[in-house]
Amino acid sequence: MEFFCYHRDRPGSVPLREKLAEEHWSYMDRYAAELIARGPTFAGDDETPSGSVHIVDLPDPAAARAFAFDEPNYQAGVYRDVLLRRWRNLLGRTMWDFPGGATGGNRYLVLGFGSGQAADLDIPPDRDELIAYGPLLSDDGSAWLGTAALVRAPDTAKARAVLIAERYADIEVHAWEFGGRR
Repeated sequence: MEFFCYHRDRPGSVPLREKLAEEHWSYMDRYAAELIARGPTFAGDDETPSGSVHIVDLPDPAAARAFAFDEPNYQAGVYRDVLLRRWRNLLGRTMWDFPGGATGGNRYLVLGFGSGQAADLDIPPDRDELIAYGPLLSDDGSAWLGTAALVRAPDTAKARAVLIAERYADIEVHAWEFGGRR
């Protein structure tokens, strides 16, 4: 079962985040085989961390909750909230399989939130710029709640255009980079 986890940073938590970097990476090392994608998001200055994305394949929702809430930064108060949803990997690959590689170009997390009729379940035509893509689902996987994409794009507007705006109640775009131990 695949899960999308987005920990959003609490304002002013950068010093604590930096202090816990090794604990965070060691925790994530335990999930290396299960990770589909990971990495930090950034505030408007493209330098200040604003959150952490983890897409992970785990046995069940209880394991996903443990993954999200046992994470050292969460336990210490770095994060203000957690978005944890079932997810389906429509590309069938990990970020490490992305043909564009780990560097070069701007990278973004695009989150579209909605309800009702599922939207954007077909992979967009410019698949080569998608790092990860799939629907956000209810805990039991039966209801569509939105779409999450990691994308390489020249700017925020082009990243947002991966999703068809009128199909969503809200779309968020966050600067993102490939994560992992440096």
